[in-house]
Amino acid sequence: MKLATDVTHCDDLMKALERFRGYAGPVVRRWGTSLATRLGAGSRLLVAGNGGSAAQAQHLTAELVGRYRDDRPAFSALALHADTSSTTAIANDYGVQEIFARQVAAHGRAGDVLALLSTSGASANLLVAADQAHRLGMTVWALTGPAPNPLAAAADESLCVDAATSATVQELHLVTVHMLCEAFDEAVERRGAGAPWSFTAGEQGA
Repeated sequence: MKLATDVTHCDDLMKALERFRGYAGPVVRRWGTSLATRLGAGSRLLVAGNGGSAAQAQHLTAELVGRYRDDRPAFSALALHADTSSTTAIANDYGVQEIFARQVAAHGRAGDVLALLSTSGASANLLVAADQAHRLGMTVWALTGPAPNPLAAAADESLCVDAATSATVQELHLVTVHMLCEAFDEAVERRGAGAPWSFTAGEQGA
């Protein structure tokens, strides 16, 4: 019975991955290029998620502040859920729905990016954070499970993973994180260490 379950999980992942390959690439490349431009110009990436999505979001910030493959400069990326003192204090004083929005209000600036990860696309604390980010002039990206969902609708741009289970969605979110880091690094390399970092109209509005 265990073998059958393992095989089913792998089969479901392979089917979802095949679909994912058909639609994810252009979005991830666009995000990687835009993020390299923004972070290179001094903006920052804020990310948040709940549970397993929090782990995937923090994986992304680790790759940007550290490195993905080859050595390169460090870039500003903050995982909002990782500050346990702030999140618990905000939850206690303002309610769980505000744990990310209040940190966005503290750290976010116009031109920054807020990336929100959710398998359901319905987490109230992420929706409130998206609204706060928009009020500050930030760009919001959503990485979710199947569309339609409220978070995808609230974001400026979204990548919705078509998979039947939360586990498979999270596995493809990790694939997305690595693809995004690869696209980011390629964009950084193309610009070169001495190239000017500035927004174009298309990149700023992506």
